[in-house]
Amino acid sequence: MTQALTDREADLMRVLWDHGACSVAEVREHLADPLARNTVLTMLRILEDKGFINHTAEGRSHRYFAVVAENAARKHAVNHLVGKLFRGSSELLFAHLVSSEKLRAADVTRLKAMIENARKPATKGSKT
Repeated sequence: MTQALTDREADLMRVLWDHGACSVAEVREHLADPLARNTVLTMLRILEDKGFINHTAEGRSHRYFAVVAENAARKHAVNHLVGKLFRGSSELLFAHLVSSEKLRAADVTRLKAMIENARKPATKGSKT
C-alpha cells in the first residue's frame, strides 16, 4: 500500500470492510451513489492493482475482498495527510483539529486520558 485512496475508492473499501467479500453487483447495491457496473469493476481492478483488495473466482464472476485492514488504511491516510498538509507534524494536525472543532468537555477529557495513556511506559509483561 503505497498510494492513498481517492474518495470513491474509499467508498468501495467501506463496502468491503463492512460487508466482507462481495461481487460487483453487491458492491453496487451497498454504495450510496448509483454507479455503472463497468465503473465499479474498473475501480475494483484499480484497488487490486494498488494492493488494497484481491479476488477469488466464483463461476464466471469474482468476489472481491479487502486485504488491507481498515485501521491500516486509516493510519496510512493520516500519515499521508500529515506529510502533505501539516509539514510532517502530528502536533500541527492535532492543533488544527482542536482549534477548528467545537469539542465538548467530555471530548476534551477523553482526549486528555488518551494522551496520558499513550505517554505511560509499558508495564512489565505487557504486550504493547
